[in-house]
Amino acid sequence: KVANGYGRNYLLPQGVATLATASALKQAQAIRQAGELTRAKEKSDAEAIANQLKGAVLVFERRAGTQDKLYGSVTANDIVQALNDKFGLEIDKRKVSLPEPIRTLGRWDVSIKLMIEVSASVKVVVVQEGEAQDVALTASVEAEETKAEEVAEAAEVETE
Repeated sequence: KVANGYGRNYLLPQGVATLATASALKQAQAIRQAGELTRAKEKSDAEAIANQLKGAVLVFERRAGTQDKLYGSVTANDIVQALNDKFGLEIDKRKVSLPEPIRTLGRWDVSIKLMIEVSASVKVVVVQEGEAQDVALTASVEAEETKAEEVAEAAEVETE
């Protein structure tokens, strides 16, 4: 709601606003509802992706020098590429919250912000070349254990 003169002399001639007639209000309500449905669908899709990524472990095999420093780095782009290859998902690299590229061997938890309210966490393991198979087996066992723990916790919550 604006002043009469402002609406009549500026907003209406510029095409920025319309009069609040019954049909205009009905059309605005329909547009609002369509937007809410779209956001609800996007949120459910993001939650499905988050559930799919829950407990995921990505193993990167890189050459490293002394003191476990990598000759290159593992970037958000590498993580997205691995997720796309492993799960067949199309995730934008800007959704991966990695303040700076990973430049040392080790394990990291990387957060992926799918929407404002929906995020997923992925474990990233960077190993020396040739050690990836041993670490991949260990990581897969750990992932299965965490999934089993989550299922057990969910069952306990449902029984209460």
